[in-house]
Amino acid sequence: MSKSNRPTDEPDTSKVWSAFSVLAALVAATVARKGLNASWKAATGKEPPSNAADTDVDLTEALLWAVVSGTLIAVVRMLATRRAAGYYAKSTGKLPPGASA
Repeated sequence: MSKSNRPTDEPDTSKVWSAFSVLAALVAATVARKGLNASWKAATGKEPPSNAADTDVDLTEALLWAVVSGTLIAVVRMLATRRAAGYYAKSTGKLPPGASA
């Protein structure tokens, strides 16, 4: 077979990886958000701000919530994506599409 007629699995693995990584990140972010909300309530005795732009929410509380929740969600999503990439590499024997060594 010539090079142009050779079947390739790259588009399929790319789609699988995209779906797998997005799902892992969403599940991780959802779990982290629930844990964060419960932790916030335990630490402050109040529900977390539902709308940090609301002027009834204290500015310090809104800033703290934004920093803590944003950082935690980003870290958890990154860890979930890394774990998914490791699973993908073990399953296929190669790094996911777009990942470099």
